[in-house]
Amino acid sequence: MASDKTKDLLTEGRDAFERCQDAEQDNRTTALDDIRFSRLEEQWPDSIIKQRNTEQRPSLTINKMPAFIRQVVNDSRQNRPSIKVHPVDSNADPKTAEVINGLIRNIEYTSNADVAYDTAIEASVSGGFGYWRIGLDYAYDDSFELDLSIDRIANQFAVYGDPDSMSADSADWNVAFVVEPIRKDDYKARYNGKKTSLGDEVCTDFESDAWSNAGTWLDDETVMLAEWWSRKEVDREIVKCSNGAVYGVEELETNPFLSALLATNAIQVVGKPRVARSHKVTQRIMSGADIIEEKEWLGRYIPIVPVYGDEIVVEGKRYFRSLIHSAKDAQRMFNYWRSTSTELVALAPRVPFIGPKGAFTTDADRWATANTVSHSYLEYDGMQPPQRQPLDVGPAAGALQEALNASDDMKAIIGIYDASLGARSNETSGKAIMARQREGDVATFHFIDNLSRAIRHTGRILIDLIPKVYSEERIIRVLGEDGVPKTRRINTSEPVPQMGPDGQPEQDKEGNPIAEVYNLTAGKYDLTVTSGPSFTTRREEAAFQMTEFVRAFPAAAPVIGDLLAKNLDWPGADEIGERLKSINPALQQQSQGLPPEVQQMIEQGQQAIQQLQQEVESLKADKSIDQFNAETDRMRVVGDLENDRAKIKMDAETKVAGHMITAKQRSDQAQLNAHQRASLASQNNPTRQG
Repeated sequence: MASDKTKDLLTEGRDAFERCQDAEQDNRTTALDDIRFSRLEEQWPDSIIKQRNTEQRPSLTINKMPAFIRQVVNDSRQNRPSIKVHPVDSNADPKTAEVINGLIRNIEYTSNADVAYDTAIEASVSGGFGYWRIGLDYAYDDSFELDLSIDRIANQFAVYGDPDSMSADSADWNVAFVVEPIRKDDYKARYNGKKTSLGDEVCTDFESDAWSNAGTWLDDETVMLAEWWSRKEVDREIVKCSNGAVYGVEELETNPFLSALLATNAIQVVGKPRVARSHKVTQRIMSGADIIEEKEWLGRYIPIVPVYGDEIVVEGKRYFRSLIHSAKDAQRMFNYWRSTSTELVALAPRVPFIGPKGAFTTDADRWATANTVSHSYLEYDGMQPPQRQPLDVGPAAGALQEALNASDDMKAIIGIYDASLGARSNETSGKAIMARQREGDVATFHFIDNLSRAIRHTGRILIDLIPKVYSEERIIRVLGEDGVPKTRRINTSEPVPQMGPDGQPEQDKEGNPIAEVYNLTAGKYDLTVTSGPSFTTRREEAAFQMTEFVRAFPAAAPVIGDLLAKNLDWPGADEIGERLKSINPALQQQSQGLPPEVQQMIEQGQQAIQQLQQEVESLKADKSIDQFNAETDRMRVVGDLENDRAKIKMDAETKVAGHMITAKQRSDQAQLNAHQRASLASQNNPTRQG
């Protein structure tokens, strides 16, 4: 016997579902018709196709809709939006933001989020709306650590959203349902004898009173299960801690990691708590007779993300339409006129023979089948052979012209023309062709932009969940933008070395181990979403552009050769890039300070200075005035040479990207000046001359 609380919740849930169902009835009916029309090729009305079949007339379906749909869907696959996290407040860390970026990329990779994105955009283009969801489960069967995932919703009609929502990304959803019909036997096997979260026994007797008013929740063969998501505003008490982070009082008490920090005085509560407005999300599993399960969701958003198609709001009611919705009549006319032209042309061999009476008496059986069977010869009576009447091809030409008109109507309605579909046009330059193709992208860009909004909301949900799911000290895997995995230890109180993909500690440019603290529970983060080619596509584009740059400026080849090789997509490219890196003059300059040519010039100048200094030292033993003057002259020469060396080094560092020709000339001139000054000093020194 169900408790009063169960009955009240069940009534509330069934009423909410009925309201969602009524609000979406028009959109779902239209979407189903559009999908059947474009993807299942149900493009002839049943009554007309039945009549044409009876009359043995052709009913051709030349479906042009998938080409338009694929143009938009595959464009989104080539330019999939990506999430980029940024620090917001003073407690947020740019390096931690990079870890969150890598964690989100790892979540997308491990959960095959690209499949979820592609399924949703295809559903929105074909039917007007699609969905995916954010999941939460244990990382492994024998683990207590939770991981997030982005899961595909293959059946777009399984989701019922909030009828009061007006946002473009479901951020304001307060109710949602995800339904799943299962067989009665499977329902009994799953729940027979089990208790609900409220302590009641799950009713599996479909003849009982509990199922008497089930309505759409029960039919002859199946039972409908539903995830009932609800969100309500609540008051939450928050406090500020000594590490600058703000936590909920309940979170500090229930989170083991935060409780340990408080117990060890690693963090302390600062100031008085205050009440903040927040949202509480609850997930319930319900049937037509029971609230089977109930649990609280960690985040403040319902984790179901819609991708809408073409949105129209009329008198407060939202309508969602597919890409091809308005082009269906043009497609029907195209099918009709192509069927008509085919029928007219196909009748040409069936034009009857005309001849005088009695001309067909001889060989009558063959004449009777002359329109359907090819005979080697036909005999006739009389002097005049029977003649076939000429076929008037005018109606067929007119039908073909009408078919072309219908085809042009489809392109004009959808906004995608021949150039976007790959057909040759009058444009000859690459820029003109790309401009024409871009016109089709502009006409359908709102579908791609709606996908970007959905992915942005997905990032918002993940940023909200990550501090709550990844709140304890643990090791996580993060992915770089190039897909290279790394491991990071998060939520530690002390800096720890970070390990690279090879299992060795990472080092900075100076060779020091990288030791950082990544606290995912502190600070506020925001995000942006950028649309563009994937890393692989951009790598190919980079390789092409660098190749063209080297052709235009060959002197750049030694400097960027290693980068060009690493962006090439063939076996051994990375190894070749490493070898080129070892001989890159720019990198040698970074490691040695100056290129070899400049180093050699400076060394020669230093040798000349040292030689003069030795000569000056040998003269210090003699304290005569002449010797003192000679020593003074030589010291002046040393000072001049030092200035020349400094000037050489400055010029070399300024013009290091060039060929260092001018630096070499200055060095030669400096050495010549040094010898001239030394010779002059020797002439002025009588002791030396003696």
